[in-house]
Amino acid sequence: MNLVAGSTAWSAAMEAEFQEIDERGSWNDIYQEIREQSIELPCQIARLPENKARNRYRDVSPFDDSRIRLQLGSNNYINASLISMEETGRSYILTQGPLPNTCGHFWEMVWEQRSSGVVMLNRVIEKGSVKCAQYWPSGGEREMVFEDTNFKLTLVSEDVKSYYTVRWLELENLSTQESREVLHFHYTTWPDFGVPESPASFLNFLFRVRESGCLALDKGPAVVHCSAGIGRSGTFCLVDTCLLLMSLREDPSSVRLRDVLLHMRRYRMGLIQTPDQLRFSYLAVIEGARFTSGDTSVQESWKELSKEEDPPPEFTPPPPRPPKRSGVDSHNGRVAAFLFSVPTARLDDEHIVRQHNSFHIPSEFPETELRRRAVGDAADGVADPAQAEGLPTGVASPDSGDATKEAQGGRKELSSGEDGTRVQQQDVADRVMGDIGSLAGRWSPLLVVVCSGSLLALGVYFYCRAAFH
Repeated sequence: MNLVAGSTAWSAAMEAEFQEIDERGSWNDIYQEIREQSIELPCQIARLPENKARNRYRDVSPFDDSRIRLQLGSNNYINASLISMEETGRSYILTQGPLPNTCGHFWEMVWEQRSSGVVMLNRVIEKGSVKCAQYWPSGGEREMVFEDTNFKLTLVSEDVKSYYTVRWLELENLSTQESREVLHFHYTTWPDFGVPESPASFLNFLFRVRESGCLALDKGPAVVHCSAGIGRSGTFCLVDTCLLLMSLREDPSSVRLRDVLLHMRRYRMGLIQTPDQLRFSYLAVIEGARFTSGDTSVQESWKELSKEEDPPPEFTPPPPRPPKRSGVDSHNGRVAAFLFSVPTARLDDEHIVRQHNSFHIPSEFPETELRRRAVGDAADGVADPAQAEGLPTGVASPDSGDATKEAQGGRKELSSGEDGTRVQQQDVADRVMGDIGSLAGRWSPLLVVVCSGSLLALGVYFYCRAAFH
């Protein structure tokens, strides 16, 4: 069969299937069918007590059969899976966003697997929550040394586009004095649990990765990660695999996206996290089929539509959370009103990343409870702030102490300011609320009733005496 005709027929069949699902609004049903048909394999190594501190989410673990094994040290565990697509001959390593205590393990894996490219599909901070440690040099720094695994990483150069950045890194093994070049492709505008702005921008990025050669057969498997290493990472690998299968098969129309996804889920759980990501995968493959059918001009149109040469948008951090109120009336549960505001401190993103990365976690911890990765999950909903960052329960977040100190510092600044009237009012309000709290703590309900009755009786007595007099 002619490849162009086959690709055109496949694209038409895929578009018809897409339109039918879209009109029926049954993407959620299709997604649930895929989840039910997926095979769950053992992942006992990931759940060992000594490995729980190396997992970002408690419900995202590599299968025992397909997990990557480190070669240095006594513990060979890392939350990463090797996905081998035998028909295409292409392999990927899907992994979670590194934790502060696994950055050295991450680069050890890149070295040992001879990977020449890393594809990062998330931001370090998303919606005010740390999704990944800063595992490459940034903020004016050119080098990072990982003493636990004895590797040094140097930032050689970078090319910043409107929605992605390409970095040229040099990875040096300090034990052998060898060094290699590693390309770092960073997609900076793909939201968590979401989809890219358009198939054109995504395909432009995908083909930029392809053209670099880091997905070639003579290279080690490319390392692909987001926060959990299953949603956005699964979308990237699924689209790339489907387009590659179409270009290799004699009958491109035989490629079925759902079958490819089910096959990939045999290597790592939960690939494609939402119905929207499944729908976007269809759109990207349909659009990418135009290139595999021989229309090479479409690649230039993707580049124009993606507007990659525009300046990158300025990232606006989320607004600070309101301060917690105190002074709750225990009788009716209502919060006492305050007349004066309390200054709060807000940490910028760079400060959060710096504190997050400077906190070192040892490799062994007792039984811990890690955050669950689920649709709509956010760090705000986790009772223990340490769990929101994948830290062990009971270990305080490195940000919390500094935030408290900065808030106290802001309070002191206000006390020593020029506005003496506001300061005096604030002190009076604090003393009044303190007196009320201390009285409420000392008075028993019986004493309150007796005093109230006495006051009422005295009031009636004086009123009657004045009236009859």
